[in-house]
Amino acid sequence: MYTVCVRDHFMIAHSLSGEIFGPAQRLHGATFVVDVEFRRSELDETGIVLDIGLASGALHEVLSQLNYRNLDAEPDLAGRNTTTEALARIIFERLAARIRSGQLGSGALGLQSLCVTLHESHVAWAAFEAPLAPPSSQSTR
Repeated sequence: MYTVCVRDHFMIAHSLSGEIFGPAQRLHGATFVVDVEFRRSELDETGIVLDIGLASGALHEVLSQLNYRNLDAEPDLAGRNTTTEALARIIFERLAARIRSGQLGSGALGLQSLCVTLHESHVAWAAFEAPLAPPSSQSTR
């Protein structure tokens, strides 16, 4: 399996619901370093996994929708606990939609899976990984 990884970061404010979160139930800030691994078993006709510039741009675009935001006040996240794990899934879904729409180039339609890892600190991180639908079954929503 071939893998290309791009990295960016974003800063948010949020609170988490549930006693398990202790002081994080109060509004607090977090800075995440985000790694996204794009994977495929065969290289495209040009010999790459995907265009790294397009991948970096798409990640930056997705993160800019979250950066410097209070996630508790974001309508599309209402009622969700924006844990590190949940944010990894949200970023995955938003990138997958961009892949399906062709924003990462036609070569990216051959990607088989993504892994999105959010680093909370140098000692803790969480990830979401899943296969992407084959190009023939991908929708163009």
